[in-house]
Amino acid sequence: MQQNLYDNETFFNQYRELRENPASYNVLLEQPALHRMLPPLAGKQVLDLGCGFGDGCVGYLALGAAHVTGIDLSQNMIEAAQKKNPRAEITYICMDMTKIEDLQETFDVIISSLAIHYIRDFQGLADSVFRCLKPGGKFVFSQEHPLTTACSSYGNWQRDETGKCIYYKLDGYCRPGKRTVTWMDCTVQKYHRTFSQIISQLLCAGFQVEAMQEPVPTQENIRQVPRMYREYDKPSFLLLRAGKPAENMK
Repeated sequence: MQQNLYDNETFFNQYRELRENPASYNVLLEQPALHRMLPPLAGKQVLDLGCGFGDGCVGYLALGAAHVTGIDLSQNMIEAAQKKNPRAEITYICMDMTKIEDLQETFDVIISSLAIHYIRDFQGLADSVFRCLKPGGKFVFSQEHPLTTACSSYGNWQRDETGKCIYYKLDGYCRPGKRTVTWMDCTVQKYHRTFSQIISQLLCAGFQVEAMQEPVPTQENIRQVPRMYREYDKPSFLLLRAGKPAENMK
């Protein structure tokens, strides 16, 4: 089972504050990029892996989805989602995303926002997602960029004498595996994979890779959050869309 920090009340409350900040990287960069990657959702059955507070689930309904199933490992998250974003067309379930075949359902679109890098066995997850998609279905996900997950620290920036970040100190890129970092005063476990591993494992599962993004901020974003200028040197996020062939050849 993946690590679950979100049932830790201190971490949960800090994370809630972060996600509710309208000037966060998630709001300004990751979520707009994720929505650009989505296929048309009108009338679709959608599964949200790591649904958090359910904001994404509500957003997918607004884009026309007929029903959204949101799953999350954290009971705290599921309870918060049920209170904050209750909808008749959304089903929230507390479960590990690596167990989605237990749902015994198939979906038109499976989406995950910033949860994939917490999964140890990405090949196993990709295989399960493939089996849970209807023919012609899409898998769309965002994750921490591999240049971020490679390092054992979030502070890998070289700064000049004024404190300005001037370049990113990459290390360990070709050493995949578990990384332990400190985030919001907690020890967090995540898993690094290279670009080639991510793509190869999607292909091995049977997917066709359709699109990729490494979003960068607009000048307005940088005005709102000045430190975002660093995204032009080292992006924070990687997004991918992969399709299951209409005729399952696997």
